[in-house]
Amino acid sequence: MIFFKNILNKTTLHLIYIRHKFMKTLYMLSLLKLCKFVLNIDQFYKQTKNHYMSSKKNIAVVMGGYSTEYQISFKSGKVVCENLNKDLYRVFPIHILREKWVYVDENQVEIALDKSDFSFNLNGAKIQFDAVFNAIHGNPGENGILLAYFELLGIPHTSDTSYKMALTFNKRDCLSVLTPYGIPHAKSVYINKGDQIDYQKITDTVGLPCFVKANAAGSSFGVTKVYKITDFEKAFENAFQEDHEVLVEEFLDGTEVSVGVITYKGQVKVLPITEIVSENDFFDYEAKYLGKSQEITPARLTAEQEKAVIEIAAKTYKALGMKGFTRSEYIFKNGIPHLLEVNTVPGMTNESILPQQARQAGISLEELFGAAIENALKSA
Repeated sequence: MIFFKNILNKTTLHLIYIRHKFMKTLYMLSLLKLCKFVLNIDQFYKQTKNHYMSSKKNIAVVMGGYSTEYQISFKSGKVVCENLNKDLYRVFPIHILREKWVYVDENQVEIALDKSDFSFNLNGAKIQFDAVFNAIHGNPGENGILLAYFELLGIPHTSDTSYKMALTFNKRDCLSVLTPYGIPHAKSVYINKGDQIDYQKITDTVGLPCFVKANAAGSSFGVTKVYKITDFEKAFENAFQEDHEVLVEEFLDGTEVSVGVITYKGQVKVLPITEIVSENDFFDYEAKYLGKSQEITPARLTAEQEKAVIEIAAKTYKALGMKGFTRSEYIFKNGIPHLLEVNTVPGMTNESILPQQARQAGISLEELFGAAIENALKSA
């Protein structure tokens, strides 16, 4: 009896042990399944994240430049970076300066770019760009030099082709191309550095007062309004500091307006017109950027004047075969708008004229900048 009892006890203990091992095994299997499930979720998350990140386009916003306009360009570039849709684009501020080309992160840490392919390394990953937003006023962004580099690399950008940018940046050449299309503009004289300058002959052609302008410069740098012949020498010195070519234009006494024309969602669109009322003698740097002017959008024009400006602005844009952003300046003479110049990288700060016009047209900065990126990507 005791013998059977001992066997029973041993059997019971053995069964308990087996049950314990079984439960432990079952627990381990469940734990393994749970781990596998968690790993699958983690892998799914990583794949989803990678897919999401890879679906975003890498956009370089280039700003700065080699001209006296570089500080204005930094302001424009900053606004572009702030307003591009971060759900669609990975935005990289790129500073282009004579001494360096760098990506600048939110902590102002700089990483040099490889100029051989316009890339840089970030945390071990090579960053290359799907498109470039050009926010460089003047050299080398607005005059086409940097854009020719992007075109060689096959990187689409928001501006027109390098040739068109170079053409419009050169006031003399641009006006010469537009003359056969019947675009009215001021009488002018062209002077190259080193030429013998006959001030009396210039005065006989354009009259006084007149404007002496650097041929290839922006933001009213190198511009002087001349009232008498003795003012010419200093005016030319000022202009030649910006460029080796100078344009002397007659003074047009009339209402000045600025007209934005853009390619928006595949269509040429003339934006609402802005009237310029400068507190200074003309629309100079202070008037443009230091608040010394009124910029009235929409302009106080008659229906006939508005129609005339819209038609000439659209005709100018199409005659040049432009795409992207432009902002052109006109002055009315005898009721006819006369073209002063075409800006192909206009200011993009919140206070700048073209963004004002876009808002008046019901286009937000996000929509304005995003449309430019999409146009560039489609043209690739």
